[in-house]
Amino acid sequence: METINFTRGVPANESFPTAELIDASTAVFKSHGNQMLQYGPSRGFEPLRQWLAEWQHVDVDRVITANGSLQLIEFLCLHMIKPGDLVFTESPSYDRTLGLLRRHGARVVGIEMEPDGPNIDALESALKKAVPKFFYLIPDFQNPAGATCSGPKRRQIVELAQKYGVLLVEDAPYRMLRYRGKEEPTLYEMAPDRTLHMSSFTKLIAPGVRCGFMLGDPATLGKLAKVAEDTYISPGYVAQAITWEWCRRGLLPPQIERLKTLYAPRLDACLGGIEKYMPDAKATKPDGGFFISLTLPEGVSTTAVRAQAAGKGLNLADGLAFFPEGGGDRFVRLPFCALSPAEIDAGVRRLAESVKETQSAPAAR
Repeated sequence: METINFTRGVPANESFPTAELIDASTAVFKSHGNQMLQYGPSRGFEPLRQWLAEWQHVDVDRVITANGSLQLIEFLCLHMIKPGDLVFTESPSYDRTLGLLRRHGARVVGIEMEPDGPNIDALESALKKAVPKFFYLIPDFQNPAGATCSGPKRRQIVELAQKYGVLLVEDAPYRMLRYRGKEEPTLYEMAPDRTLHMSSFTKLIAPGVRCGFMLGDPATLGKLAKVAEDTYISPGYVAQAITWEWCRRGLLPPQIERLKTLYAPRLDACLGGIEKYMPDAKATKPDGGFFISLTLPEGVSTTAVRAQAAGKGLNLADGLAFFPEGGGDRFVRLPFCALSPAEIDAGVRRLAESVKETQSAPAAR
């Protein structure tokens, strides 16, 4: 029996523009070889920063790069967080960000996620008690829930951020992978002086390029640049230069369209599998991104289902890891982009069988 991994949110190997990157690599080594092989400013490879500024319609002093957006969160924590400092995240939220926050000793409060974004009443109630150093959120096709924050909720979040003086840290790696429906404005577009906006080329080109970026006010980015300089002097200029040359050639828009064509049927296969094998499941129904999540029936734990599924050649992520203050006992995340539609269908079928067998097990009665 073939093992099916519904674990990590990784892109499909067949999505990588390998031949284009080889051509871009050769060209940029010839044109910028010494610059990309030498130390440089910690804000990143300057031609890439200029391109990012034009793409995002901001001044270049509002752009900093790093070896992936997760590293920018690390720099932000090094700059802002001392043990005991309060940070808000969504609940559930990205497990690696939660891990970084805990490593820095932050006190993390989770704001409950709903199908259309964070619970606004819960957010305001928490803000009335204490104002965090920042509120980390993923408004578009959230990892792990798959939910997208609605337009009205985005406006309410911005209003609350302005009222209470909260810094919003907006993580948007999946935003451009919308397969249907209409996009909402970013929090950064709505409140540029109250928001740090992050994204990366991990899901658009390949994880191996290790290239993320942040948009924000120049003063804050200057402090992060000093943290970066003290950490690694300068980021990986070779990867950044290749990314710049590839982007400069106008290859990003057609690549995004290829990704949509590749991934949309996989989203449909996952939704279709849930409807076919688990019609009573409480599942998110995203219009893009990498993830669908579902809540298991009462009395059925993720831990028990994971153990049952492993015997069927189905690997599932630990749902508990996505919750900052406990919970997630019945939470399952299904990353679908790296699997074929046939693998997705088989995986959801095995999941449904695992749930039924767990329900009928003596311990679950």
